[in-house]
Amino acid sequence: MIVSAVREFPSRYPGLVDHEVLLAPPDSLLYVSRWRSEQDLVGYAGEHWRDQPVVLPGEDEYLVAPLQVRHFTLASLS
Repeated sequence: MIVSAVREFPSRYPGLVDHEVLLAPPDSLLYVSRWRSEQDLVGYAGEHWRDQPVVLPGEDEYLVAPLQVRHFTLASLS
C-alpha cells in the first residue's frame, strides 16, 4: 500500500529530491525522503513536520503502532 501511495510523489512534490521505502518483513517499513529545502518539506508535511508524521488516507488501518517521525541532516564525508 505505501509503495503504491508514494510512487508518484516526486512528480507531485517538486522539492522531493529522492525517496525510498525500506522493508523489514514481516511488519516494519521505513520511508526515507530527501528534500531540497525545509520550505519544500513544510509544503508537503505542514508546519508541524518536525514532530507530527504525515498519515496517508487509509494508512492507519495497517499500523500496528503509532507512526514515528525522525529527521536527519546530511554530514559531509569530505
